[in-house]
Amino acid sequence: MNIAQLEKQLSISFKDHALLKQAFTHSSYVNEHRKDIFLDNERLEFLGDAVLELGVSQYLYREKKSMPEGEMTKLRASIVCEPSLFHFARELNFGNYILLGRGEEQTGGRDRSALLADVFEAFLGALYLDQGFEVALKFLEDHVFPKINAGAFSHAMDYKSQLQELVQKEKGQTIDYNIVEEKGPSHNKEFVAQVLVKDEERGMGIGRTKKEAEQRAAKAALDNYLS
Repeated sequence: MNIAQLEKQLSISFKDHALLKQAFTHSSYVNEHRKDIFLDNERLEFLGDAVLELGVSQYLYREKKSMPEGEMTKLRASIVCEPSLFHFARELNFGNYILLGRGEEQTGGRDRSALLADVFEAFLGALYLDQGFEVALKFLEDHVFPKINAGAFSHAMDYKSQLQELVQKEKGQTIDYNIVEEKGPSHNKEFVAQVLVKDEERGMGIGRTKKEAEQRAAKAALDNYLS
């Protein structure tokens, strides 16, 4: 494992390199090196899970001031789930640094969703132990929180339904969505959606798909209503 390369990539210097190595050590590697003293990452994963949940909860509480508790819970669940953690770990090339046993290596463990998700949590646990919660939070601010603002988890938040419920409280209100613009080449297209409430524009949104653009337009309308 090239610790120096990983630290350079993340712009983080660990005080305890053994802790960082442990975060990337799979149990299959430990089982094949019983003569050496290696610790796997399972206990760090347990700790990192708690650090991640607290960090995301704190962020949502501070940044999503108009979001009710139930919606924050849904959004948090979509951020800390295995597919999301797998995506974070792949973006950071964590698979390149994992210490695996031969069998796990041969069966594609280096790119296995559950394994990479566990490594992400274990790394966060190691970072917390080595440098404290504020540094772990800074890591999340750099690599996780921007994706929340960019709408990467908007599929978990049905803003169109929320807007429908809000508008239905007033009789005679109608909601219409229009795709007003398509931008970019066919392989990387962006859609611009407009939402009208009783024929009056209440929000605009941009997304990679028409549905995503409409969801973001609905969120913009909700923000306007609640501001």
